[in-house]
Amino acid sequence: MRGNLLWLSILICTLISSCSTGTPPATPVLVPVYSTLAAQPWLSGLYKCAGTTTALLRIDDPSMAEIVLRLGEPELLDTPAYQIDTEELLIVAHRRSSVQNLSLEQARALFSGFGDPSVQVWVYADGEDVQDIFDRAVMAEDSVVSTARLAVDPQHMSDTLVDQPNTVGILPRRWKVGDVREVFSVATVPVLAITRGEPQGVIRELIACLQK
Repeated sequence: MRGNLLWLSILICTLISSCSTGTPPATPVLVPVYSTLAAQPWLSGLYKCAGTTTALLRIDDPSMAEIVLRLGEPELLDTPAYQIDTEELLIVAHRRSSVQNLSLEQARALFSGFGDPSVQVWVYADGEDVQDIFDRAVMAEDSVVSTARLAVDPQHMSDTLVDQPNTVGILPRRWKVGDVREVFSVATVPVLAITRGEPQGVIRELIACLQK
């Protein structure tokens, strides 16, 4: 009788143990991130580095992000920045465009409004990283012509240059696709991951992963 009770007790304990949920999985660390429109291709690498232990939250305010991805160094940089890649910025035209290979002076003249009047130039809004690079490298002290059209993002710029033969615009090399050709190399710049402070813990691990 005692033997039967012992085995019954063991069976009950085994059933209780098998039905228990065990240790709950760890909650992923939440990391707010911001990417400029031109730096979006590098987000895939960041998500890959995050894996399942880190949850990335994309936000619209770079000042609130733990990691900011952008092309080139901003005019004011007072927090740590780490190079994760390089990118070349190009002036691009449709293959049927009258715009051929340009010198720096010709590129500046074209975007200042002194080029072929039949060619429509496209740029980005002030403050976009690609526009800042272009202004410093090409325009110098000159201003972009007031009739220039504004592209919302590199994808919009790329679609416009592919669809409209009389256009010329600015694209990172990674965004250059379709029936277009480069007519001037603006600059090769670092792709940066900028942090709010000296990276620690998971932020440090993500930066190290991006640099591999």
